[in-house]
Amino acid sequence: MEKPATAIARQLAERAEDVCRRYLSKGRREGRYWLIGDVQNTPGRSLYVRLADTERGRAGKWTDAQNGDHGDMLDIIAAAIGARSMRETLEEARAFLSLPPPEPTHTGPSPRIRKAPTGTPEAARRLFDSCRPISGTVVEAYLRKRAITVLRGCAALRFHPRCWYRLSEEDAPETRNAWPAMIAAVTDFDGRVTGVHRTWLDGETLDKAQVAYSRRSMGHILGHGVRFGSAGSVMTFGEGLETMLSLRCGMPRLPAIAGTSSAHLAAILFPPTLTRLYVARDDDPAGAHAVATLCERAHAADIELISLEPDQDDFNADLRRLGLERLRENLKRQLMAEDRARFL
Repeated sequence: MEKPATAIARQLAERAEDVCRRYLSKGRREGRYWLIGDVQNTPGRSLYVRLADTERGRAGKWTDAQNGDHGDMLDIIAAAIGARSMRETLEEARAFLSLPPPEPTHTGPSPRIRKAPTGTPEAARRLFDSCRPISGTVVEAYLRKRAITVLRGCAALRFHPRCWYRLSEEDAPETRNAWPAMIAAVTDFDGRVTGVHRTWLDGETLDKAQVAYSRRSMGHILGHGVRFGSAGSVMTFGEGLETMLSLRCGMPRLPAIAGTSSAHLAAILFPPTLTRLYVARDDDPAGAHAVATLCERAHAADIELISLEPDQDDFNADLRRLGLERLRENLKRQLMAEDRARFL
């Protein structure tokens, strides 16, 4: 017998475009797909929803190309309403589909409280709490292999020895479903963990794990970031963890925030103390769009924005290929005079 959630997910998939128009209203249809920035309805093109069956998958399935997350229409609805449980999600889905409420089936004592639903901030906090500091772990070795050696003030990073990895359609059948992982806490202004960013690693090669999507986020990410140092009047924002950690090797006293993806970088909330923002941009269209969006928002908030450009593909490439002194020289040319004296 088909489970209620499965039946509802199937009915939602049959009306995938209607679901997208309701809950992902800032996106648009292109061919057999609905394109949007992320499940939080941010404008963009990194997340795509199949509106019809294709060779790659069934209608109603979606994938976020920025972080590798994927799911079905129920996940879209859960994110849209901020559902705290599957029950809330199914109630909203039934209302959308104009279905009657389910018949009561339980007459005994109330069931025990279950663990936090997957993907919620509570689940993210539990995962982060289960990890340990990175000192002496695969995470530290992975970062040092990438020439990132300044690791003071990196309490936002932790190590998990066997972090579960959800296999995707692009993964080989023999792919393992658990790997060592770097777990980064995504926090709000008050330091409360709202989500985590996971990077799966290979303990033997000290590189990213050989999986289709080695990076994924969970929890409430939009508007928040991975923070290194306390907020101040001058800060630097960037997309990738390795990018921001590389910059910290050259400017360890400059507070930094990593947005984990270009879409999330563009939406990061500005600390109230901020007056000047350096943005470490990635050399790709998504990075350019994120900087343009941040520039508009910073101008409206009367914040001075300065873009930092790497010599190579990104600042970690600068650090690895050119060395720390060349990285610092490049930054010196781009910082304001008072910031050179203060942070370099």
